[in-house]
Amino acid sequence: MNFNIAVIRGDGIGPEILEQALLVLDKVARLYGHSFTYTDVFMGGCAIDRFGDPLPQAELDKCLASDSVLLGAVGGPKWNDVPGSMRPEKGLLRLRAGMGVYSNNRPAKIWPQLAAASPLKQEIVDKGIDFIIVRELIGGIYFGKHETVEENGEHLAIDELRYSESEIRRIGRIGFETARKRNKRLCSVEKSNVLDSSRLWKKVMTQLSEEYPDVQLSHMLVDNCAMQIVKDPSQFDVIVTENMFGDILSDEASMITGSIGMIPSSSLGDGSRGLYEPIHGSAPDIAGKDMANPIGTILAAAMMLRYSFDLPEEASCIEAAVGAVLDGGYRTGDILSPLDSGCKKVGCREMGSLIIENLKKG
Repeated sequence: MNFNIAVIRGDGIGPEILEQALLVLDKVARLYGHSFTYTDVFMGGCAIDRFGDPLPQAELDKCLASDSVLLGAVGGPKWNDVPGSMRPEKGLLRLRAGMGVYSNNRPAKIWPQLAAASPLKQEIVDKGIDFIIVRELIGGIYFGKHETVEENGEHLAIDELRYSESEIRRIGRIGFETARKRNKRLCSVEKSNVLDSSRLWKKVMTQLSEEYPDVQLSHMLVDNCAMQIVKDPSQFDVIVTENMFGDILSDEASMITGSIGMIPSSSLGDGSRGLYEPIHGSAPDIAGKDMANPIGTILAAAMMLRYSFDLPEEASCIEAAVGAVLDGGYRTGDILSPLDSGCKKVGCREMGSLIIENLKKG
């Protein structure tokens, strides 16, 4: 089978980690008789430098013409002083909206080989960490009206938070369907004791639960959820929440698994085309030093194979290779714990090569 993949290498460590993911995909293609065609797309700081725009329409069109998009990372201090409407991150928001990917699905799962790297107490880790955060991605305060005005002799900043019933129902359904495929427990997270948008969120989620009698729905305030994730993450199966809350909670959840360098994510809409990326940033301080962890990006490529291309065996092949390399004691610096006696520290390129060596057709 042939698939066209839009490749956004981006900024900082983005090109390094993306290159390793593409080499892994090339090996998978040879093993299973597929063909992957890569189309380079400029987005973020590199697009600002090249076009004066974080995501020109022509670059977005390349993504819309692809079967899926694989992204490295964007942003960096070089572009901190550009106007807000032209920041690298605006390209990412424009990409999500243009692709119509309204559901970001981020797993928080600890690899047993990396249990010592978790900042949580061992007795908490031993209870298990394996849940998914389903985050609404193209609504809420990030996409509301933003303005700064002068009032009574001082500046006043306004950020608008809006959600409609249909937007909530759409992402809520993704949450219920995801829970149905797992352990049938869904926690809806909001701030209904303060926000009207959250009260509507809770109401719609409660109504929607009538269509899913096999899924146990619970409600939790976002501040309590932030505490519970570090107190007892084993209680969660699937969390569904709005855009800003999901942004914050998913970053928190990633850290309890040992390293954000290990976590992939998928962003999906109504079709099969998705946006796949690691959750970490561009890490400009280590860019070009062969220090980055490519595993999150490689696992994002595996998610792409599974969820957009319907190639579960190929995805499992990649995941098994990652597990084998970790079993072998190889670690990039971000996942090397002082307690990991006998483990070997490797760089970005060597980690990619080791994973490729361990790719075996099932």
